[in-house]
Amino acid sequence: MSVILGETPLSASDIVRVARFGETITIAPSTLAMLEQRRAMIEEFVAQERPVYGVSTGFGSLATTFISKEKRQGLQQSLIRSHAAGVGPEVEKEVVRAMMASRLTTLCSGVSGIRPDTALAYAALLNAQITPVVHEFGSLGCSGDLAPLAHVALALMGEGTVRDADGDLVPALDALTKAALAPVILAEKEGLALINGTDGMLGMLVLALGDARELMRTADVTASLSIEALLGTDQVFSEDLQALRPHPGQQKSARNLRALLANSPIVASHSGDITQVQDAYSLRCAPQVHGAARDTLDYAAKVGNIELASYIDNPSVLPDGHLSSNGNFHGAPIAYVLDFCAIVLADVASMSERRTDRMLDPHRNYGLNAFLAHDPGVDSGLMIAQYTQASLVSDMKRLAVPASVDSIPSSAMQEDHVSMGWHAARKLRKAVEDLNYVLAIELVTATRAIALRGIPGPAPVGEALVKQVAALGIGPGPDRYVSPQLEAAADFVRQGLVTTTAEEIIGELA
Repeated sequence: MSVILGETPLSASDIVRVARFGETITIAPSTLAMLEQRRAMIEEFVAQERPVYGVSTGFGSLATTFISKEKRQGLQQSLIRSHAAGVGPEVEKEVVRAMMASRLTTLCSGVSGIRPDTALAYAALLNAQITPVVHEFGSLGCSGDLAPLAHVALALMGEGTVRDADGDLVPALDALTKAALAPVILAEKEGLALINGTDGMLGMLVLALGDARELMRTADVTASLSIEALLGTDQVFSEDLQALRPHPGQQKSARNLRALLANSPIVASHSGDITQVQDAYSLRCAPQVHGAARDTLDYAAKVGNIELASYIDNPSVLPDGHLSSNGNFHGAPIAYVLDFCAIVLADVASMSERRTDRMLDPHRNYGLNAFLAHDPGVDSGLMIAQYTQASLVSDMKRLAVPASVDSIPSSAMQEDHVSMGWHAARKLRKAVEDLNYVLAIELVTATRAIALRGIPGPAPVGEALVKQVAALGIGPGPDRYVSPQLEAAADFVRQGLVTTTAEEIIGELA
């Protein structure tokens, strides 16, 4: 089923479908007709002798250089070749596709003044599963994600390198020929239109938010398992107590924890124990931290949705025919929330690691073996798994250092303040992957601890997860090769199986 690009921009779910699941894009006929009308306005500027940025001038600090008519088409090809200056590792396929889908939304809005055939060629590149090679370094997040988008535009011209539908690294022209597509000869302003947007950082924000929200639900589940493993209480999550501080995210997390811990024999078994007046913060305050993270993600999604509904180009073709310069390409709004998200994910991970450490410490785990080892001393149990988790949390704290507070002027001081939003997005993607591992290690630790406690057992969700994790070969027993066990648990989390298992038993998690 194809995503239709018409009068409204693509939604976040549309971007994910195209980027991650290979959905195709169809441009509505009415949109193509509108693009024809807007292009006619550009042609009027082309015929004029006066300087018009993006049409008859150079770019950046060269904007005062007038370009003669006979050189204007070549100007666009030169722009793409010179700006495709990225270096370093390849960026992931889903990121490139998300960036392309987002850029196509602006191209089809009419503000860029591109020809309908160029928009169709861009969509065809996506639909043919041809992925231009985009590199890690090159974007400053201002004037758009110039270098990453230029590498895409280069492929549209039949130049540079791409991954074809089979994932093979091939010359762009070969991939286009194999897919029966012709390279595009860019017309006036089209080169600039293809690269002057925040689409790389926006695409990564959209992908990260979907993953991070799933991990927030997973964090509630792993926290509930740790609470059971550590003989904690669910009384602090009661509706009346949580209502005293009605942050939306906190309410959702507390509601999840109440449902996950309902009818837990192990929680009920010590409900009257006066020696445990209050649980540690990492147990008791889980809804406050997980909830605040949720609220932050919701704010970031609000910013992302505004950006998805925006049309970023400079200069922009307005409905009345004016071609106007602007600063809408500055990535600050996205850069800020990308950094904000990295901060809260690091804090959620930090709390998860503290729960894990408590379960391994015989002075704090209420009667369990040190490090949950089968034969402590002979066996080390999950001692070093916690080291791994701590190293991941440390990495996330480093990744939480904001990129958006940095700015290195460029283009001979014409572009004297930049957002570094691309780097904020790259950090966030790494933080999401780190959190996946952190929660997987808590899952392994908590299910092993619950299994070692025996009877009374956990709530129905905990019981199911103890069995499922043990089936991965990760249950209690003498020491064995740990790394593959943790990778198996990480895949289990990554596939959403923690939340799927929980929701099959207690219904949808918030």
